[in-house]
Amino acid sequence: MTCGKPRPNHAVYLRVLRSMTPEQRLRKAFELGSSARALFEHGLRQRFPGLGDTELGRLVRARLDRCHNRNY
Repeated sequence: MTCGKPRPNHAVYLRVLRSMTPEQRLRKAFELGSSARALFEHGLRQRFPGLGDTELGRLVRARLDRCHNRNY
């Protein structure tokens, strides 16, 4: 899948992925998911700075519930 942009490092990226064990790739997937969630929560915290931790947690869950591709 290409989006028309040059991707000079794509071959390097694929080579690195192929050199990883399945366990390493799975661990990396979990790290990326955790990073994505942290960025998502940070963005909501920036957008709604007055919310406490409990309210922010509710907002995060409510927004995630609206995701169409959520499998859990």
